[in-house]
Amino acid sequence: MKHRRDQEPEISDLQMDQTGIRDRAKEFIGTVPVGTNCKVILVTPENIPTIWDNVIPLMELSQTGEHELSIDDFFESLMEERMHLWIALEGSELLACMITQFATHPQKRALRIIFLGGEGMDKWIDHMHMVEDFALINGCTSLEVWGRKAWLRILKDWECKYHIITKDLTARMH
Repeated sequence: MKHRRDQEPEISDLQMDQTGIRDRAKEFIGTVPVGTNCKVILVTPENIPTIWDNVIPLMELSQTGEHELSIDDFFESLMEERMHLWIALEGSELLACMITQFATHPQKRALRIIFLGGEGMDKWIDHMHMVEDFALINGCTSLEVWGRKAWLRILKDWECKYHIITKDLTARMH
């Protein structure tokens, strides 16, 4: 396929690994104090099993959507590095968790937030710049959120580009 001049070059996950961008991103993303005792951490796959039992209750409380993914699906994808786990901690207390994944479209690459649950948003929301930095380091030109409309009130500099409209067909299966 020819690239138009205004088209972003497609960057595959393999290319990311070959250029070492993922490794540099992991070194870069850490904790940055933002006026509270809260810190946000991108959890490496080898550390996920250690904290997973603490993450599950946050995910169960915040389970919304059309149930496209189960908690087990998330765990498998996180361990295989197809998704990324972020946690917000205040001292030793786990406040919130977020799961992201790369969405590679033909014309651009985005970092998609597909799950966010927990409490203490006023303590960790100012750390979203770290997620933006991670996206940029990994060749993304935008962020996307799978979430409820209420996020538009919180994410002030975001805009709703489109809605996903669904119809449940399970009743027709009986």
